[in-house]
Amino acid sequence: MDHVGTGAVTRETPPVNLREFEPAARARLDPAHYDYFAGGAQDEITVAANEAAFRRRALVPRVLRGQGPPRLEVTVLGETASMPVLLAPTAFHRLAHPDGEFATARAAAEAGVIMIAAMLSTVTIEEIAACGPKLWFQLYIQPDLGFTTSLVRRAEDAGCRALVVTADSPALGRNERGDRNGFHDLPPGMYCANMVQKGRQGRDDEVRQVALSPDLSFRHLDWLRETTSLPIVLKGVLHPADARLAVEHGVDAIVVSNHGGRQLDTVPASLDRLPLVADAVRGQVPLLLDGGVRRGTDVVKALALGADAVAIGRPALWGLAVAGRAGVERVLTLLRNELANALTLCGAASPGDVTGDLLDGIDLK
Repeated sequence: MDHVGTGAVTRETPPVNLREFEPAARARLDPAHYDYFAGGAQDEITVAANEAAFRRRALVPRVLRGQGPPRLEVTVLGETASMPVLLAPTAFHRLAHPDGEFATARAAAEAGVIMIAAMLSTVTIEEIAACGPKLWFQLYIQPDLGFTTSLVRRAEDAGCRALVVTADSPALGRNERGDRNGFHDLPPGMYCANMVQKGRQGRDDEVRQVALSPDLSFRHLDWLRETTSLPIVLKGVLHPADARLAVEHGVDAIVVSNHGGRQLDTVPASLDRLPLVADAVRGQVPLLLDGGVRRGTDVVKALALGADAVAIGRPALWGLAVAGRAGVERVLTLLRNELANALTLCGAASPGDVTGDLLDGIDLK
């Protein structure tokens, strides 16, 4: 792969939208690694539904608003970002590019967006923080609460501004692509860097296995609330009753998400559940959405349905695979430009100016 500096993506014509990055990335990746990133649970019905949900909704722009160029900046949980787009937590970036999370973090810092660092990262949270992005940390609460506490303390010490608790993973979803190609372990020399427990009394360091537990419950959120003063973001909420419970248990924000279709197949698209969650929460906490965002118009539609911001996962990985840091920067630049254009054409002065009346119930399918 060519290593390319900022401002260029490949020696060929660079992709002109986010979807064009995926085939370019597929051509560069080991097929098993591509399948790991692209794949979802079982028949991948939910993977497809996430993007389709955006296509089904139509924008109805306002005209003659005289707003001037839109201002894209937003503030989420006290953190100011250059636009209402975050980098979602995605695992094992070194499968996509040798520079891995270093490249992604530097791109996020350059773009001024919030990066949610994955717990299953191939570099440590401390190393990611050193790259300078606005940083949150994804947390899978482990059955060993002592070890979980150590992860929380590391995130705090690294300067992370929020903890994003993944709620939709009491077990792993069934990825049949991995079953077919036999990809179930990282290549030699690659590991979950945050899961290293330092050896004691001369013992070697140990890479702990990530443990998921069907015992995970709201009492773990209560425990975490007593363990840290960082804002707690609950990720993976689709049911309005869970959203109400989350607020009652003191969460500071919610991510409406189906884990990119990688957990339980045939669940609805994240966008389809967003209005129900927004109605349940009624503005008590910020709402984010991930799953299927590929266009600036998608961001506007999510904002119109109640989100304060969105997060992207796979597009950043495809950009990383194509050209490392420059590829991720290109993805974020394209999305920023599309969002500014969409807001201008909708007559909106800022993300906060987007209201539900910009959407029509027309089914575009």
